[in-house]
Amino acid sequence: MTADAAYQRGRALAEHLNPGMEVALRDRYGRWLPDAVAETVVGHGMGEVYAREGLDLKTRLLVTVGALAAMGGQTRPQLKVNVASALRAGASAREICEAIFQMHLYGGMPAAINALNAAIEVFEAEGTSP
Repeated sequence: MTADAAYQRGRALAEHLNPGMEVALRDRYGRWLPDAVAETVVGHGMGEVYAREGLDLKTRLLVTVGALAAMGGQTRPQLKVNVASALRAGASAREICEAIFQMHLYGGMPAAINALNAAIEVFEAEGTSP
């Protein structure tokens, strides 16, 4: 797949999961890192990694949520974006909470509690019930 094809595939996926993400990345980082952050997240992240065969999108996002939860509080903004994306990909609130809770074994209970709190904020903002 060409880089342009990956970027176009990533652009469509990003817009589905997180409408406006590409523009937000360009607006925030484009002045400082032209042609870097948006292109990497959209082209490589979405177009090449998230669109790969082998795992469905919902599973990929649950894995991402778990990884971000285990990394701890410094990932809160990315965690919230990925929780919302997981919901859009068909994950239930319970599945998301279970993925986060599982990570207490690896990142510790404080990281899991912080991640659950971030997820609950997303659920409440999106009108998602348990």
